[in-house]
Amino acid sequence: MADLRSEFVGIKSPNPFWLASAPPTDKEYNIRRAFEAGWGGVVWKTLGSEGPPVVNVNGPRYGAIWGADRRLLGLNNIELITDRPLQQNLREIKAVKRDYPDRAVLVSLMVPCEEEAWKAILPLVEETGADGVELNFGCPHGMAERGMGSAVGQVPEYIEMVTRWCKQTTRMPVIVKLTPNITDILKPAEAAQRGGADAVSLINTINSITSVDLDRMCPEPRIGDKGSHGGYCGPAVKPIALHMVAEIARNAGTATLPISGIGGITTWRDAAEFLSLGAGNLQVCTAAMTYGFRVVQEMTAGLSSWMDEKGYASVAEVSGRAVPNVTDWQYLNLNYTAKARIDQDLCIQCGRCFAACEDTSHQAIAMHPGRVFEVKDDECVACNLCVNVCPVEDCITMTELPAGTTDPRTGKTVPAEYANWTQHPNNPAVGAAE
Repeated sequence: MADLRSEFVGIKSPNPFWLASAPPTDKEYNIRRAFEAGWGGVVWKTLGSEGPPVVNVNGPRYGAIWGADRRLLGLNNIELITDRPLQQNLREIKAVKRDYPDRAVLVSLMVPCEEEAWKAILPLVEETGADGVELNFGCPHGMAERGMGSAVGQVPEYIEMVTRWCKQTTRMPVIVKLTPNITDILKPAEAAQRGGADAVSLINTINSITSVDLDRMCPEPRIGDKGSHGGYCGPAVKPIALHMVAEIARNAGTATLPISGIGGITTWRDAAEFLSLGAGNLQVCTAAMTYGFRVVQEMTAGLSSWMDEKGYASVAEVSGRAVPNVTDWQYLNLNYTAKARIDQDLCIQCGRCFAACEDTSHQAIAMHPGRVFEVKDDECVACNLCVNVCPVEDCITMTELPAGTTDPRTGKTVPAEYANWTQHPNNPAVGAAE
């Protein structure tokens, strides 16, 4: 049986699924329910320093993007860090860790970008027995306007500076949570590494406005007659998160930096994809907010079953498996040739593939009498659009042409898989040899 036990930067948990710092981890009641449901760990909702209280809006805090079936695809939130007293949070963290010693309990922190503020709060968290801290350099709304959150995360020098302060002050592992609201994710990751971070977590939410009330001409969620930008999360952000995780994992300078993967993880497959691209563990929020805490049971069961099927004995064996196959475009094998194939037994004759290809692609699908659709190999460039618009899974697939066959579109013979590629200028090994 696959072993889902996880050890991330020395922090042990019964599985790699942690609840991310967010509304679900705001108080003891929630955390206890989460642990009873089977979560391996939590990152407590972001704490701030003692001082003027944080005040959240008393109105809608979330905006949403739905699919055609009303399935929640993306969630925008304008909620700030915890508005509960610091000492109350600290007491609850201590009680939870005492009663669940086998679960990971980390604490997210955000205080002004001043050395004394960080050095004051860290000992308070350490006294609770928490397993580590996560520095919140990601929130794009509310706190960023006060010089915190993504306002820090967008300046590598600040990331390095604050991380170093924290590493000098605490024995606990320090994880730096990165903002995606930046052009090059490697810059903040490298800064965190220079500051001594034990790991990075990503992605935090993406700056967004999800919709506009066209009657009131006001962004949603609406507070009175005004709205504001917020942080976007959920399944819709997963592709962005996977890319950024992979960039850190495959970059020579940051390849050894442990990664906690965050961003739209909803199923076991999502989890496996994050792990394969270099994540060492996983953080989840929107899925729990959508389906409740017991969604973790489907995630753990599915991941375990898949690992058994593939012969992976541990999470560590999965982590990073796909990273060597992530490359830049110029290194792709241009000798690879494929064509679309339509399974007539599965086809429901909706014509979506034909309309998409005829109007917007390569006119490579013919419509015969009786609404029978057939791929024209002499036009097909294997762009995959037909596969993506087809509503029937596996009805249209891409089939690689075997070596020695002639591509009717180009008239060229398909070489053996690696024939000629060893000498192809796009092969990185050729450039290295030169």
